Amino acid sequence: MRSAVAARLRERRPEAVRDGVEALDLAADPLRFAAGMVALGEADGCVAGADHTSADVLRAALWLIGLAPRVPSLSAAMYLDVGDRVLTFADIAVVPTPTSEQLALSGILAGRDRGDIVGDAPVVAFLSFSTAGSAHGPEVERVRAAVDLFRQQEPGITADGELQADAALVPEVAARKCPASPVAGRANVLVFPGLDAGNIGYKLTERLARATAAGPLLQGLARPMSDLSRGAAVDDIVDVAAMVALQAGRTRT
Repeated sequence: MRSAVAARLRERRPEAVRDGVEALDLAADPLRFAAGMVALGEADGCVAGADHTSADVLRAALWLIGLAPRVPSLSAAMYLDVGDRVLTFADIAVVPTPTSEQLALSGILAGRDRGDIVGDAPVVAFLSFSTAGSAHGPEVERVRAAVDLFRQQEPGITADGELQADAALVPEVAARKCPASPVAGRANVLVFPGLDAGNIGYKLTERLARATAAGPLLQGLARPMSDLSRGAAVDDIVDVAAMVALQAGRTRT
């Protein structure tokens, strides 16, 4: 198996590997070896990160597994049980300043995973400091453009934006701010306008609302591999492993 992973390393990045000996040395690293097993179909998925940085996990995944067809970039989602519902927060770990295209893609991938992970239909809100034209500026326009792209590619998924968080989550607020919105306070997938907002938002929700967080779950790879915090507890590892297994059910079909 190690020799097969070494061959995969050379095939994917020949300029990064001097020769077969170096490839075998690289393949002996547990992180690369695990990613190689997933890439070659010898494992259905991989969970890593308790002993590696997120950057190391992402590099191994992209080198050996690569992106899914027609997916130009990765993102990551966190799932938070806030008591009356489970919310998907994206992107919370990968792209610092996403373009409209990357925002739309993050929402598309989160929406597609939602049914497998939670079992309900996605209702996607693209978040902003503005609701339905209440403010203007390039940041608002970037979110609006993302919504247009999302609707073109996923017309069957309920989505709206730009929406403030309260309008996305609270029906009474939505009735005042955006009564015509198809989301109108029912969002279960929240697409944040940037990594700062997404990462801060999920950690505040986890700590202040005492929400149960599961993830992060990488979105966009050809086969499932996901990252963990280096402070992950046993329950965190089990949760992410279960989520990766659910992702793997779709990639096997």
